[in-house]
Amino acid sequence: MIELAPDIVLIGGDVFHQVRPTNTAILHAYLQFARLRAALPHAEIVMVAGNHDTPRSTDTGSILRLFAALGLHVVDAEPRALDFPELDLSVLAVADNQHPRPRLAPSGARRWNVLLLHGEVEGMLGPFAAARELAGREIAQHELNTTTWDYIGLGHYHVYRRIAPNQFYSGSLDYTSTNTWGEKLEEELAGVPGKGIIEHDLATGEHTFHHLPPARSFIDLPPLSARGLTTDEVNARILAAVEATPGGIDDKVVRLVVRDLPRHVTRQLDHKQLRDLRRRALHFHLDTRRPEMIRSVGHGAPGKRPSLADFVRDKLRDRVIAADVDRDALVTLGLRYLKDAEEREGAASTSAQGAEG
Repeated sequence: MIELAPDIVLIGGDVFHQVRPTNTAILHAYLQFARLRAALPHAEIVMVAGNHDTPRSTDTGSILRLFAALGLHVVDAEPRALDFPELDLSVLAVADNQHPRPRLAPSGARRWNVLLLHGEVEGMLGPFAAARELAGREIAQHELNTTTWDYIGLGHYHVYRRIAPNQFYSGSLDYTSTNTWGEKLEEELAGVPGKGIIEHDLATGEHTFHHLPPARSFIDLPPLSARGLTTDEVNARILAAVEATPGGIDDKVVRLVVRDLPRHVTRQLDHKQLRDLRRRALHFHLDTRRPEMIRSVGHGAPGKRPSLADFVRDKLRDRVIAADVDRDALVTLGLRYLKDAEEREGAASTSAQGAEG
């Protein structure tokens, strides 16, 4: 960004992953924004808060206000219309928060009009995107008044995406979400080279996505099927897949999905080998999936509809989880919660019937 030396820098929110980041994260961010401010003394820098760094209580101050001392325009609560006469530019900055959203239209006082907004706009989610956090908060396209803006900079979605000719999500600067592998898949399908920043010229309309070299290497190895294999064969396939990785797995974030892996085989895997792989990689995730259960359900067919317990058990068995989570313990805990809920419901129903009698 310093090399590009723009007239204005827009930061679309989620500067931090949580409302109360670590001291290390705060210090690093402060030093980098101070560096940006010093290198671009005449540039305007506008930052809006995202859902990750917005406190849920109005009594809790936003950590982003720290950067206002550096000369950044920080909008973390009520929307603000910022006026920059020397650039003949106005910016409506809207953070992700509980305040009523204003009418999203420029004042008309300046030649150039920009909207900086953190939120989920209509058309944002692709076919492989993670489920939205708050479905009712999607902003309809007609609310954006797209044609009245020279540029709309959007924050919240982690993959670079063009929503309209003048409407873009820049995406995140690194892979930090809970759906990293989904992001990688979306980028591949969209032909996006990875993470980066946007450079946009209001006068000419020239638009460039600048790819940034990743801080960490992510490798999603080709999935394996363990159907019909012995434990030793599965161990050998895992090791062969890792050893075939171009450049190796050392200091990289790696995932290997192994499908059709029964529970008893998972328990007997070579855990010494897995520990060695985890020591070599920055992070090694062996994502094991059990064989799918085949039921015969339908008119005239033997079998029965799966119970709620069956449904919960199957979903927890197939769910993508962190490598250090015991899947069997997760299933057991989920079924216990379900049983407790059913027993409480039954007790409440019995009590209600007794009261009626």
